Amino acid sequence: MSRIVIIGGGECGARAAFTLREMGFDGDITMIGAEPHLPYERPPLSKSGLAGPPRYVASPERYEEEKIDILVGVPVEAIDRQAKLVRLSDGRTFSYDQLLLATGARPRSFPGFSDRGSGRIRVLRNHGDAVAIRKALAPGKRLAVIGGGFIGLEIAATARNLGADVILLESSPRVLSRGVPAEIAEVIAARHRHEGVKIICGEQIASVVDGNDEARILLASGTTETADLVVVGIGAVPNVELAEAAGLLIDNGIAVDGTLRTSDPEIFAAGDCCSFPLSHYGNRRVRLEAWRNAQDQGRVAAANLLGKDEGFAGVPWFWSDQYELTLQIAGLFDDAATTVRRDLDESAFILFHLDGDDRLIAASGIGRGNIVARDIRLAEMLIAARGRLDPAALASSKTNLKKLLAA
Repeated sequence: MSRIVIIGGGECGARAAFTLREMGFDGDITMIGAEPHLPYERPPLSKSGLAGPPRYVASPERYEEEKIDILVGVPVEAIDRQAKLVRLSDGRTFSYDQLLLATGARPRSFPGFSDRGSGRIRVLRNHGDAVAIRKALAPGKRLAVIGGGFIGLEIAATARNLGADVILLESSPRVLSRGVPAEIAEVIAARHRHEGVKIICGEQIASVVDGNDEARILLASGTTETADLVVVGIGAVPNVELAEAAGLLIDNGIAVDGTLRTSDPEIFAAGDCCSFPLSHYGNRRVRLEAWRNAQDQGRVAAANLLGKDEGFAGVPWFWSDQYELTLQIAGLFDDAATTVRRDLDESAFILFHLDGDDRLIAASGIGRGNIVARDIRLAEMLIAARGRLDPAALASSKTNLKKLLAA
């Protein structure tokens, strides 16, 4: 009987395992995760997850029903490609016929501190981190966030909702400098400032000291900021060590082809850990740290483990909830030749980004609740369709995007 082993106990690996069963695979499936929890969704960790239990992908009973063997709290130490074995930290070995690497990514460390941080200096990647951070967030407490990306800003918003004072430090000239247009980033920054968050941009950090009573952040300008807790959110690093030690090709992550196959034909990789050619953008190689990408690639990897030879052709999609605002982005806008704005109401708008041939390559929207969701979803389909569009029509709120898609 055939056996598929999945290394990684997160959303991507779990989606792949259940998809294998949905597609009729009746062989053995073994999932191996280093964390002590069953697979859970990571996006809530910086939002509601700071104040609640993990949101599990599925119940223990579901894994039993689908005959998915899942091992938690046990890291994989090595992959033996020649023998087609994986070796666990407790000495056990598992043979495989095919292998899926869904090892995810880990927070980038601040220089001088380990991945797990210290007593007053933390990162956020798993439920244990969220629990530790949540204990330090309360009225009268002061939180410093290093990094003005999605994670840092979401933590800042959650901390303010819990009553903590917040200072956010970003070395770039503005927050959300990667992947978010300046016009939308400024809306987010203004909302945080209105809430009382102190935002400092364009400042380098000289040092961070974990003191007995407080953490001290010394800026290159000579200013010192203090906090009860410092959370570092300066990006993520793909977990490629197992793959690299096994001799697989690495290129900003585990390098895979359009079907998510690695340089070993019996090993696939999916989710945050892998880089892949993005077909809608001239096969530009990218690595995406996104919830939907993890889900979609888990499904495609499962299909291709079963020999379907299905190309991954998803349009990148990101979202972030901060206070009452929701930001959504479809596509990659950095090569846009033209950008037009479409106002939905007095507080919500979408930016449509087109290339030099008037083909839509990205759309970015922000507004209260889900007001931008429908148009961003239609924009995502327009990006995939690759048709030429009239920028003026996109800018007009009277234009029905569904009709543009049909045309």
